[in-house]
Amino acid sequence: MPDRAAFGLLDAIDGDAALRGVPVLAYNNWRMDPAQEQSLQSRADSQPLELLSSLDELRERIALHLTAEQPGDVLPLVRSEKESGEPAGRGEEDGTLAGRTVLVVDDDTRNLFALTSILEIHGMRVLHAEDGRKGIDTLVAHPEIDIVLMDVMMPEMDGYAATSAIRAMPQYKDLPIIAVTAKAMPGDQEKSLASGSSDYVTKPVETDHLLRLIQRWISA
Repeated sequence: MPDRAAFGLLDAIDGDAALRGVPVLAYNNWRMDPAQEQSLQSRADSQPLELLSSLDELRERIALHLTAEQPGDVLPLVRSEKESGEPAGRGEEDGTLAGRTVLVVDDDTRNLFALTSILEIHGMRVLHAEDGRKGIDTLVAHPEIDIVLMDVMMPEMDGYAATSAIRAMPQYKDLPIIAVTAKAMPGDQEKSLASGSSDYVTKPVETDHLLRLIQRWISA
């Protein structure tokens, strides 16, 4: 922003004890002078600030922070000494995921935004439904769907019931369905798998883990 307004905002945050723990994602698409960059890096040593240079990276980090239950749940972005210009492993995943269609069944708009952002970055087409019943209707209407991400806690028809209903339809007996739940509560994983889920992840969803699961199940 002009007149160093962003640095003024950071100074104001640092001066307010109630705001010091708020994560800050600093995006820049221009070359800062060394003093400015050093100022940001120094702040990142003591406050939750991440300096990002890619819009894709920014969207991915926003998604992780929005789905975290506690601010400390999202680990800081650690860069290697030698940057490659793109996140590790992404090229291989893009080759598999680009052009594929995923159905996200979730009634939480934050989770929907987070998952959609992550998946679209990797070239996937994302369809969504807000409960299990609508998820089944969407699945039937779109035979091109390659995989389903199914939230387990939803109104009307939850993810367990929806998954069981999908598995009862012969044409979907081999469709990959990954259950997504808010907490790793005892028995949740077993219940998800018993209802017919192919696999299981918990929120906040760890991006690389989710992408590896999707890639593995689509490839299978």
